[in-house]
Amino acid sequence: MVDIHSFLTEYKKRVDERLVAFISALDITEKLKESMLYSIKAGGKRLRPILLIAVTEACGGAFDKAMAPGLSLEMLHTYSLIHDDLPAMDDDDLRRGLPTNHKRYGEATAILAGDALLTLAFQCLAEAPGLNDEQKIALVGKLARAAGPEGMVGGQMDDIDAEGKTLDIRALEHIHLRKTGRLLEYAVEAGAIIAEADADVRRKLAAFARHLGIAFQIKDDLLDIEGEEAVIGKRVGGDAERHKNTYPGLLTVEGAKRELERHYQSALAALEAANVSSDVLAALTRYIIIRER
Repeated sequence: MVDIHSFLTEYKKRVDERLVAFISALDITEKLKESMLYSIKAGGKRLRPILLIAVTEACGGAFDKAMAPGLSLEMLHTYSLIHDDLPAMDDDDLRRGLPTNHKRYGEATAILAGDALLTLAFQCLAEAPGLNDEQKIALVGKLARAAGPEGMVGGQMDDIDAEGKTLDIRALEHIHLRKTGRLLEYAVEAGAIIAEADADVRRKLAAFARHLGIAFQIKDDLLDIEGEEAVIGKRVGGDAERHKNTYPGLLTVEGAKRELERHYQSALAALEAANVSSDVLAALTRYIIIRER
């Protein structure tokens, strides 16, 4: 049995230390650096980089080769959170139990800090040690697609446009596959690329990642209803206030929990079919559906 909490604590510590060191070493305006580090240091589970590293190791790849791509992914994720919290978007005051970046530094600095983290993510990836040029090109292209108009950004736009409308479950899933799922899918695919896994393994891991991404979003939707603000680190009930389409809203809370279990079991089946060293990945998948924040 994998002690997933010890694993997450250890890998989070490694990612945190490298993230802070990477950004602290930049020769840039101090206020911009401070704003970037504020959101980086605010906490977070680091699930995306940890997933990327875990997949790399499960496929026989080296931890050291996965670290820079993992840092890159977390920088990009943090940029998205800074921008999501802005008044023009979700207008949130709290993130991870602290005032949001724009509340602490003002909107202009928060926007620039997000922009800086986004572009720095690609610099970090392009300069990743231990990867060959072919791997770097593949990872840069796939991250851009996962984060851009065909992925996270496009999903966020459609999510905003859907506020106040009633979607069916297929339309909602399509939004969340891009808004949330694509970066998780990228984490899995990137790990397989770094480890040089064969095409069949990569295809089966892609199916695993797809179900994992939907399960992650369903759990987020449930936490917005059932979670505790002190644990989550942000207000609950925001989805309902903004009239967002959610899995509990369309399926009821119990229906959403059944759908969560279905995607969880499908993710485990796809992971088993991939025939990789899957104990850690299975434990990570379980953690995602039972987490409290």
